[in-house]
Amino acid sequence: MRHNHDRSTERFGKRLLICMGINIVIPFFQIIGGLAAGSVALISDAVHNIGDFMALLLAFVAHKLGRRSPSLKHTFGIRRVEIFAAVINAALLGGAAVYISIEAVKRLLAPTPVITELVMALALLGIIGNGLSAWLLHDDSRHSLNARGAFLHMVGDMLTSVAVLVSALVIRFTDMPWLDPALSLVIVAYILFNCVYLLREATRVLLNATPKGLDLRTVQAELEALEGVESIHYLHVWNISDQSVALTAHVVVPDQMISATEHLAETINKMLNSRFGIDHPVLQFETRTCGRGTLLCEMTCDEERRCREG
Repeated sequence: MRHNHDRSTERFGKRLLICMGINIVIPFFQIIGGLAAGSVALISDAVHNIGDFMALLLAFVAHKLGRRSPSLKHTFGIRRVEIFAAVINAALLGGAAVYISIEAVKRLLAPTPVITELVMALALLGIIGNGLSAWLLHDDSRHSLNARGAFLHMVGDMLTSVAVLVSALVIRFTDMPWLDPALSLVIVAYILFNCVYLLREATRVLLNATPKGLDLRTVQAELEALEGVESIHYLHVWNISDQSVALTAHVVVPDQMISATEHLAETINKMLNSRFGIDHPVLQFETRTCGRGTLLCEMTCDEERRCREG
């Protein structure tokens, strides 16, 4: 079973490399073609493709780094490097989006002819390339969040190329040259929306915020409902990376031998993983509430010292 998982993981890595190759070649031709054809929409699509190449690169880096074990210098591993890369990716895409917006506004004020044949050919290239990439990642996207994110990026790219193709067809048969820069602004809005979302999610992880959709009071209530648990306090939950969640908590139990808490710890760990997706819990068992006993850690240094002394 382990052998099959390793083979599947290795195939996913190879598919990501193929998709990365496709998504660096396509924008290269689209930028050259967009400049030659006078199409801001095609250049916008190319920038979007470059952003998705970066997303694929991040997925590949996460795929490789996720297989590394923690070390003495990086006790949680180095999976957060993908979060820093996401911030850089969003900043670069945001700068490119601003530049494209300025050029698009200029074209709207003074529309210029577009070589629709070249735009259509390169948009079709984008549809084929991104469609192939989405097909390669489809199977892996069913059981991997990392793969699912990359797959959705490819589907979005393919749909953007379809929009550029339709725009070129409309311009070819109607006198609407303003449609090309107008479409580029729509694509820019989509890019900026993704940038804001990416920055917001990355910031939450970097600030050790409570993972989205997780209610600490619900976690506390379900832990306290377990047999053998008297109360829970000083509860903290945060993302180690975008796919791994850690928890620390003080668990008050009846006075007993330390070895007697092993079964309870196992029960708590399984419940946290299955119910809340928390895969890295650290529990401190106590026979009485220390400090103020609040949900969040609010102990002062003096209170903590008194708690330890007895």
